[in-house]
Amino acid sequence: MDMKKADIGLVGLAVMGENLVMNMESKGFTVAVFNRTVQRVTDFVEGRAKGRNIIGTYSLEELVKSLKTPRKIMLMVKAGKPVDDFIEALIPHLEKGDIIIDGGNSHFPDTTRRTEYVESKGLLYIGTGVSGGEEGALKGPSIMPGGSPAAWPHVKPILQAIAAHVDGQPCCDWVGENGAGHFVKMVHNGIEYGDMQLICEAYYLMREALGMSADEMHEVFAEWNKGELDSYLIEITRDILAKKDDDGSPLIDKILDTAGQKGTGKWTGIAALDEGVPLTLIVEAVFARSLSSDKDGRVKASKQLQGPGSKFTGDKKQFIESIRKALYASKIISYTQGYLLMKAAAQTYGWHLNFGGIALMWRGGCIIRSVFLGKIKEAFDNDPNLDNLLMAPYFTQAIHNAQDSWREVCAQAITLGAPAPAMTSALSYYDGLRTARLPANLLQAQRDYFGAHTYERVDKPRGEFFHTDWTGEGGATASSQYNA
Repeated sequence: MDMKKADIGLVGLAVMGENLVMNMESKGFTVAVFNRTVQRVTDFVEGRAKGRNIIGTYSLEELVKSLKTPRKIMLMVKAGKPVDDFIEALIPHLEKGDIIIDGGNSHFPDTTRRTEYVESKGLLYIGTGVSGGEEGALKGPSIMPGGSPAAWPHVKPILQAIAAHVDGQPCCDWVGENGAGHFVKMVHNGIEYGDMQLICEAYYLMREALGMSADEMHEVFAEWNKGELDSYLIEITRDILAKKDDDGSPLIDKILDTAGQKGTGKWTGIAALDEGVPLTLIVEAVFARSLSSDKDGRVKASKQLQGPGSKFTGDKKQFIESIRKALYASKIISYTQGYLLMKAAAQTYGWHLNFGGIALMWRGGCIIRSVFLGKIKEAFDNDPNLDNLLMAPYFTQAIHNAQDSWREVCAQAITLGAPAPAMTSALSYYDGLRTARLPANLLQAQRDYFGAHTYERVDKPRGEFFHTDWTGEGGATASSQYNA
């Protein structure tokens, strides 16, 4: 008998893959599945997927044969070599115009390389960021596809149907060519690192400077989630602080203070260094995790290295409000820097990124979803060529309103010896950006002094370079120009 053909195939039945399959089927699509350990296929189709329009297959050949043309196969496997291995294994079974989709956390240069390779075989390729964790995969994630533009019309109905929706709009749209989708997902993850670190710094100040209990902080975060900080990460922080261990004490106090990371924050920092974009807050958030992981070193140092030993003496309630404002101002800086990185990369790689559309994709389904992203969407709707988010009237005003509190919190953190690397670096960036004349004139003089690197002059046109014989022994030979 002729079996019903599936709309899409999915390889990789770990929790994200399974949940995406369930999501697709619930939206009316028939899905064929395959897993390298084929027992997973049996367990899934006879268990959770029983009675649904989900077809279990036991070889890649069988998977390909079960699909409508052009065939669409989504890989939900570990990033790196497994993706390349599956691409190689699939290609012999596919025909011109068939589509391979990588939904894992791949590094964007890999996606650029794979798009070119798969297209050279007459096939189409999509590398897509999928954010929202297990729950997002099942109920509607944020999806950021890039790759072969010709593939988009074929996968658009499926990806937009399964994505989260906000105000009737899917949190999924075409991002751009080759690695653009995974680049945007990488920046999303970098911003996620920044948001989490900022929340941790706010929590630390309340815990250490104000001596607040987990229950008291739970109340604060519950209140904050009703205002301009309303977001998924504030919401889960509220819930985490309320959770009790078996003995009735706050679970948060039992958790070891060493943070893990999977590398996407690091990639974002490396991309920023490559592009020459000051992504200071996110890089500090990555390094804060690195410092946290040296638990033994910190315990040893805590017994030997002295801090100020001062205590907070001001108005507690007023300081909590100042922390809220500092958190919001720093968050604005984090997104500003993330958007500057995407803008620079778009120029480097020739991507046509829709910046307002990216904010819309992040408004639902993903880890950094927040009401705040609606403001970014509005800013780019009003000015699609916006150079820097801080120049949008809403954000200029928001920073002005929060600035005194932000400075107070950073000053208090430094005075009390409380580490707040993300908040303080955000403020330094803001002050650097609003400074028309930085001390880099001295830096250029130093470079010219020791390496004859030349400098420009304020009384001459830009692009004209000068060298001074600072010691009387150097002569007039200048080093060649380059930008590092």
